[in-house]
Amino acid sequence: MKLFFSYLVVGFLWLLHWLPLPVLRFLGWVLGCLLYAFGRERREVALINLRLCFPEMSEAERADLARQHFIAFSRAVLDRTLGWWASKERLERLIRISGVEHLNSVDGRPIILLSPHFVGLDAGATRISMHIVGCSVYSSQKSPVFDQLFYAGRQRFNPTILFSRQEGMRGIIKAMKAGHQFYYLPDMDFGPKESIFVPFFGVPAATIPGVARLVRLTGARVVACITRQVPDGYEVEVMPPWENFPGESIEADTEFVNQFIESQVLRMPAQYFWLHKRFKTRPPGEQRYYK
Repeated sequence: MKLFFSYLVVGFLWLLHWLPLPVLRFLGWVLGCLLYAFGRERREVALINLRLCFPEMSEAERADLARQHFIAFSRAVLDRTLGWWASKERLERLIRISGVEHLNSVDGRPIILLSPHFVGLDAGATRISMHIVGCSVYSSQKSPVFDQLFYAGRQRFNPTILFSRQEGMRGIIKAMKAGHQFYYLPDMDFGPKESIFVPFFGVPAATIPGVARLVRLTGARVVACITRQVPDGYEVEVMPPWENFPGESIEADTEFVNQFIESQVLRMPAQYFWLHKRFKTRPPGEQRYYK
């Protein structure tokens, strides 16, 4: 029965990709409003995150920002059907990219494509995969049907090399040294193991210093890739490689990464992934923020 239901959902999602983008975006608006109204637990997580990161805002302003985020997030979820099934030509029209020249190394050094958790993350990955054969980390889904769907979606245009989170860095380093750009998501709380506490909007946040370590191990350059959801699709900005990185220490470099992410959040605060419990892991003796 579960398998049949999974196939039924996938069939419904497949139908969605035929819809014009304005219709899909309207459905995303409806879904986002419903999730905000009835998803009490995740709504509270988003409001707590916003309260910690934007204490200067009023409660009403934070509630409005959270509602905007639920809508942007829901639209991105429905837009993912386009990445799975829409034609390459349609995707190229809907997902515009600038800075393509920065995707490839000019001096033979490996490249880390740094992509923080904005709602356009998957759209950006799809567009970038049309230009390179990269590698990334993949989290398996509980449903085999959805696991296959998610996996195949990442392989549509080029055979992306995917590693499970449990495999560690060895395979990633080997792939990077072989010339595969690493599409890296640096900003989630994975618990105290291997994390260090560095500020994120002034709040100590458990952060894996993967960027700093990988750069030191491979000599890679860091190229930030930021995807913005816009009314008629998405805009992917591939930025020039960072200069003077790494710096004096892993701690300083990891703080620099968080500061960079902060600067991008301020450009489009409603599109950052506020539904994640970013401050779940606390330094010893500090209070917990989430229930």
